[in-house]
Amino acid sequence: MISADELASETLDEESGIDALTLGRRIRARRMASHLTLEQLATAVDRAPSQVSMIENGKREPRLSMLRAIALALGTTVDDLLRTDAATDPRDALEIAVERAQRGPVFEALGISRIRVSKGQSDETLQAILSLHNEISRLHRERAATPEEARRANVELRATMRARDNYFAELEALATELLTAVGHNGGPVSQQVVADMANHLGYSLHYVGDLPHSTRSVTDKRNGRIYLPTEQSASRDSRSPILQAFATHLCGHDEPRNYADFLRQRVETNYLTAAILLPESDAVKVLTEAKNLRRISMEDLRDAFAVSYETAAHRFTNLATARLGIPVHFMKVHESGTIIKAYENDSVRFPSDALGAVEGTTVCRNWTARTVFDVEDRFSPWYQYTDTSTGTFWCTSRIEKAKEGEYSVSVGVPFEHVKWFRGRETGNRAVSHCPDESCCRRAPTGLADRWADQSWPAARTPTSLLAALPTGTFPGVDQTEVYEFLERHAPRTI
Repeated sequence: MISADELASETLDEESGIDALTLGRRIRARRMASHLTLEQLATAVDRAPSQVSMIENGKREPRLSMLRAIALALGTTVDDLLRTDAATDPRDALEIAVERAQRGPVFEALGISRIRVSKGQSDETLQAILSLHNEISRLHRERAATPEEARRANVELRATMRARDNYFAELEALATELLTAVGHNGGPVSQQVVADMANHLGYSLHYVGDLPHSTRSVTDKRNGRIYLPTEQSASRDSRSPILQAFATHLCGHDEPRNYADFLRQRVETNYLTAAILLPESDAVKVLTEAKNLRRISMEDLRDAFAVSYETAAHRFTNLATARLGIPVHFMKVHESGTIIKAYENDSVRFPSDALGAVEGTTVCRNWTARTVFDVEDRFSPWYQYTDTSTGTFWCTSRIEKAKEGEYSVSVGVPFEHVKWFRGRETGNRAVSHCPDESCCRRAPTGLADRWADQSWPAARTPTSLLAALPTGTFPGVDQTEVYEFLERHAPRTI
């Protein structure tokens, strides 16, 4: 007799068009229709019953000679057994579907034992199992967003922000209500005021040295605790993690159902945080006075509220159009030229991919967001006019540092609105013809001729290029680590 290993090694041609499970069930159906037992068929083909059973259960693909012997014993032909257009008995089709589901990655991830499919189970039972599996698979597909799905979600979110001029009145109202509740009367929001807000909302702050690595903070909703790291990043505002932690509570966020939900919640959380740090009434007053004096400056807004330059720039985009009547665009660009964040409602034309996504694309070398990296003076703001295919834009930019490297934060407006800004008198000017490749994406002809065949750069591949998009309810967060952390720190009852 041929061993099981030999049987497994000699399989049908892949072009047969039928999978092992369907073939096996078809053989079993023919055997039962012929009133043969498993042992009788095994004897007829000179094989052990266990080997024939594995074929019928789709766990082994028979070699062609074996299939001929089986067909002969069943009074049929190999072609008949391999027909792709053959009608399948509804019961067999249901059993096959359940078997396939149990062999898939989603079922494996559940960590439960497979159910042995048998004739003793009713159609209703098998259909219920299959329906549950299909629903779990659907939820898994929604949560495990592919990079393409994530980029589509980001495009849709940016369109929503543009339609609202990046101004969310309901979040402004939440921020105002909370500031009023703790008696804040204007000026920068201190760390103590933030702590008072947490207390007002029923949370206590706990600084720990073992915060899960994949988190900035962890909220214990059961015990009303917010855990924060004892060591604060020098480049990060220590108030922001606290505000972001309870902002999700104020916004009434549930667990995100998909990546689009996750992105929307993140935008709302960051917006509310900025709206608290730079209260609308106070920020509008500062900006209106600056506009009247024609000297709007991101640096002045930053200093007035003791926030980072990036936070001030973000906040300006919230209020510029809705409260000051100024269309605006914002960019955060890595030193490599890659766009990290972007927003516009002033008709500037950002680079984008086939899906319309901006983040991850490369900005023109002649734009302010790139030329600022060539400026030696990193203390003073950099101003520049740029002529583009959609008009002339003035922009102010500054270099910030993070663990990922340097990046520029830029705010720009159309030429007709530069009259309100400090730095409008700059003589710095550039021309961008992008997306025309001759602008900056293709090397000059002479340079290319000299080096095209004489260079071989070793690319520094970004880790994000090859990494799978983080999955889970909160993408990128290790839930097991979070739960173990909460278990360690939960207050003990005596």
